[in-house]
Amino acid sequence: MDSPRRDPRPRPTLSELRAWYRTPLGQAMAGLEQDQLAQHLPDLFGYHLLALDPPCPQEALASSRISHLILQSQSPCSGSEGCALEGETERLPFGTDTLDAILLPHVLERSRDPHQVLREVERCLVPEGHVLILGFNPVSWWGLWGLVARWRHPIPWRLHGISPGRLRDWLSLLGFDTLRVVPLFQRPPLQNERALDRLRILESRRSMSLLAGAYFLLARKRVATLTPIRPRWRPRRGLLGAGGMAEPTNRSRHERS
Repeated sequence: MDSPRRDPRPRPTLSELRAWYRTPLGQAMAGLEQDQLAQHLPDLFGYHLLALDPPCPQEALASSRISHLILQSQSPCSGSEGCALEGETERLPFGTDTLDAILLPHVLERSRDPHQVLREVERCLVPEGHVLILGFNPVSWWGLWGLVARWRHPIPWRLHGISPGRLRDWLSLLGFDTLRVVPLFQRPPLQNERALDRLRILESRRSMSLLAGAYFLLARKRVATLTPIRPRWRPRRGLLGAGGMAEPTNRSRHERS
């Protein structure tokens, strides 16, 4: 997998991302993201669902049919996020093939090693387990907007966005099949609540999907298939005898049985 470009400046913290989600633009983004999660989570089954570093309250998790929910964060959560486990995303404290679904809400953009995060996800998921990813799309007018805004506002412009196409390639190399990619937020990144409401009509136009500032991706871990090799119970007879010479036959060439 190709390595992302390194940025010497410090990356935005999770607390800064949570503060951005409390702005009008962040709340509008959170609404679209929660709608997608509420639409796809009920179709996933299993015993254990892990949500990593939730940047805002995840109301949609209540729609999941998976019985056991685990919220893990790198930093302490407030009561609204309700995280019960603290740990690093690059080293998950779970056994191999133990989780049925993992949610990554803008985790890869903040990680210094997103490849390692995905490797840990692949290790912990059971065969046919699912990963749900929310990400910002750098190939959009959000990305163009960020070329100017990132110098004044770190969130979300200084996050290392990963395009959906590149992420699909990474997941394929790790043994995942991408089931669905949904573009999110086809409006310009404005902090004016009234302007955002007026431009809501753009969300229904497919022609604007390529300019969407974020996306939802659902992928499934493949099942490793092994082809069994049948043992040879009887040794194969050689064409030549033990001494390297052809063995004579007892029957004449013209003899018929």
